[in-house]
Amino acid sequence: MSDADFRLDGKRTVVTGAARGIGRAIAERLARAGADVVVADRDEAEGAAAAEAIVNAGGKAAFVALDVTDPGSVAHVAETIHRRHGAVDVLVNNAGIVRNAPAAEMSLEDWKSVIDIDLGGVFLCAQAFGRHMVAAGRGAMVNISSICGEIVVHPQPQASYNAAKAGVNLLTKSLAVEWAQSGVRVNAVAPGYVATELTLRGRSNPEWFDTWMRMTPMRRLGEPGEIANAVLFLAADASSYITGTVLTVDGGYTAL
Repeated sequence: MSDADFRLDGKRTVVTGAARGIGRAIAERLARAGADVVVADRDEAEGAAAAEAIVNAGGKAAFVALDVTDPGSVAHVAETIHRRHGAVDVLVNNAGIVRNAPAAEMSLEDWKSVIDIDLGGVFLCAQAFGRHMVAAGRGAMVNISSICGEIVVHPQPQASYNAAKAGVNLLTKSLAVEWAQSGVRVNAVAPGYVATELTLRGRSNPEWFDTWMRMTPMRRLGEPGEIANAVLFLAADASSYITGTVLTVDGGYTAL
């Protein structure tokens, strides 16, 4: 193994939900590794700014508007990229949301919104881009899951998010098995609590935040860049014999 195994030079890469937070950190990290990144997000202003920042830093990036819950939007983006550039080399399914509510009180609308984005969006993008990867006989797909797909975290109630991320884990393994002999690897990264805008809102609820820190042996939040490094490993040739794996990056949270 050499340093080149951790490079993505010239690799056409799509990162969904890349306008901010973990997704933006992933897009920036993969660009620094040489990837030609498509920043895909439904927030056009923030997404375009993220792509511009990558270019200004010397990387290659472009923005495309994408709603992962809309089959038409996903198909249009996937087919447009394929027509212009061929099959993508790397797909990172990062787009996601969370709705905190007790299960007995959660609205069906909130339940569906989380499932549609966090699980349905992963499937739609994996299907649309994956079929071209399979046809090309190559590709790496990394789905962003969560420790919430492995265990039930507390004290915040979020049954819909937990269910969606558990689904992402088994979808990852299913696709990995289906596509293993086609040269396409499919893995997932399961972050613990990471210092993003969404998580930092938890500071407004001392019970939640104190519990998260107490349950994390390293006693700190992860950084978006630490998740991005894990994604780079799974996207690059350094992990060429790894597929169907959920890589947990949580400061030891799930070890307790």
